[in-house]
Amino acid sequence: MSFERPNLTRIGSALRRTVLTGATALAALSVAAHGSMAADVNTTGLAVTDDTVTVGILHSITGTMAISETGSVQAEKLAIDQINAMGGVLGRKIEFIQEDGASDWPTFAEKAKKLLVNDKVAAVFGCWTSASRKAVLPVFEQYNGMLYYPTFYEGLEESPNVIYTGQEATQQIIAGIDWVVREKGAKTFYLLGSDYIWPRTSNKIARKHIEKLGLKVVGEEYYPLGHTQFNSVINKIKLKKPDVIYAIVVGGSNVAFYKQLKAAGIDMTKEKPLLLTISVTEDEIRGIGGENIEGAYAAMKYFQSLDNDNNAGFVKAFKDMWGQDIVIGDVTQAAYLGPWLWKAAVEKAGSFDIDKVREASPGIELTTAPEGYVRIHENHHLWSKTRIGRAGADGQYELVYETKDLMEPDPFPEGYQ
Repeated sequence: MSFERPNLTRIGSALRRTVLTGATALAALSVAAHGSMAADVNTTGLAVTDDTVTVGILHSITGTMAISETGSVQAEKLAIDQINAMGGVLGRKIEFIQEDGASDWPTFAEKAKKLLVNDKVAAVFGCWTSASRKAVLPVFEQYNGMLYYPTFYEGLEESPNVIYTGQEATQQIIAGIDWVVREKGAKTFYLLGSDYIWPRTSNKIARKHIEKLGLKVVGEEYYPLGHTQFNSVINKIKLKKPDVIYAIVVGGSNVAFYKQLKAAGIDMTKEKPLLLTISVTEDEIRGIGGENIEGAYAAMKYFQSLDNDNNAGFVKAFKDMWGQDIVIGDVTQAAYLGPWLWKAAVEKAGSFDIDKVREASPGIELTTAPEGYVRIHENHHLWSKTRIGRAGADGQYELVYETKDLMEPDPFPEGYQ
């Protein structure tokens, strides 16, 4: 199936053919629901009328995380526009209320409560950092909301009120380390991260796996969000001479880190040391500058450069909506999946009610995902592939490896908790 034309209505027509849990059954549900009274598909007082349904968008558009989260907002708005162009959800157009988490975790919790309690949104697409997700999770569970969370993360969580559209540790951290050991012969690692739950927990898992393989961690450092002085740790790295710098620096700090790394004479194109990141997508490279990260590797499930018809249509539609110079990273693509997976679950359930949507979610399939086919597991994570990309001076990743089959999500891997 091709997405070559940028016209959103035509894109929507193509997406309508998505196999979710049986296209014929879903079409019948949509026809039956269209024009029905709101009460028939909304028994719990959500913001649903006969013509509209309201959802929430909750990301940082200010503060240090804006460099990473702006793409997620853009992707979610694109998906909503495309869904509306093909008739909406159960015959209702989607409206959204956007809130700014402002790179502040208590603010995320406050805004999440507003969206659920005051605005009574039918779903929320949002958060980026694990700290923000952990801050809002009690709110979603207390008020029985549904969050579609797009970021690759450390795992060790499974909530009935969250659909995790990014990867967890076994699909990214463990698989990425296995690749660099197998293909590059890596034996020593220097772990580096921003100082909050995701980098620390991810590096804990990375360290356990490295040591399980009989290899060695020669250093481990953390710095506050927004930190911009990395010369001290770069000197330590040069002294330790690790085979791999395993970098989980997030947000605006990436700009300073990679520029200072290059200025210190570390040429990543020579791979001595090799740099492997699980946090730098094309969104961050846009701020870093491709010339400052050329040669680095990333373990993700999506790169803008993926060569398939789904992705070609997605990239074209994204650029048509947000500008030809825009770039698309892993989390942006995962954010784009959220509204489509929610639509599929609502139409399978024949209702916007949270409990019914939750019950309908496991098994939902999406064949039109830019990354390729994905499916929701019973643990609310997605089956997906692991991919390795190498950064070029043009700000894009060249795909150098991908798993043959989809990887089953395992948020609680034995021996890594």
